[in-house]
Amino acid sequence: MSSWALTSLPLFWTGVTLLVYLFTLTVYRRCGSHPLLLPVLTSVAIIIALLYATDTPYPVYAEHTRFLTLLIGPATVALAVPLYGQWGRLKRLWQPLLVALLAGSVTAIVSAVGIAWWLGASLETVRSLAPRAATMPIAMDVAAITGGLPSFTNVAVAMTGVSGAMFTFGLLRLVGVRDPAVQGFAMGLSAHAIGTARAFQENDTAGAFSALGMGLNGIATALLVPLILMLWGL
Repeated sequence: MSSWALTSLPLFWTGVTLLVYLFTLTVYRRCGSHPLLLPVLTSVAIIIALLYATDTPYPVYAEHTRFLTLLIGPATVALAVPLYGQWGRLKRLWQPLLVALLAGSVTAIVSAVGIAWWLGASLETVRSLAPRAATMPIAMDVAAITGGLPSFTNVAVAMTGVSGAMFTFGLLRLVGVRDPAVQGFAMGLSAHAIGTARAFQENDTAGAFSALGMGLNGIATALLVPLILMLWGL
């Protein structure tokens, strides 16, 4: 248990988490939205440092911030609101979006499995990495069903989301992709919820299509991972 009396208060770590995020968000905006200062990344680093400095076990932190976790469900459902505003455009783009979904989902799975297999990773590790591009609840369930380690998948998903949120928009602009719908859908495919939060910082169109990409990729990953592993003989 922490040596600081305040850390034992139920709302202490909730308040600290919110303040840290607001601080890192302010720094991020004042530094021109530099990708290396992404609030998700810097907030995690600061929270870990505070937990270490106060000798607070992670289970204590998780219990004290449970209220924030409960907000994930309503926040996910609320993503349907901006997506509904794009309904007209969505009806015109559904065919290329489906092609992009299939290509992106298969590429994410095959690249993760292929690289891990080529580097000599254990079968359990390969199965854990396969669903890394899906949103965390789906990825962890897929890993458990296919014989992977959900805890390892958890880390892989987080790293995928943070790296995708940091670099996807920059890479897309580098190759000349400027359409916010295309940018957002690619972000949702590659960086799930963390990328979707980043997309909404760009504009509502990118955020809406990122939410769509995240949701569809979760479904596609759940269907394709077992099939690809079976065809690969894993």
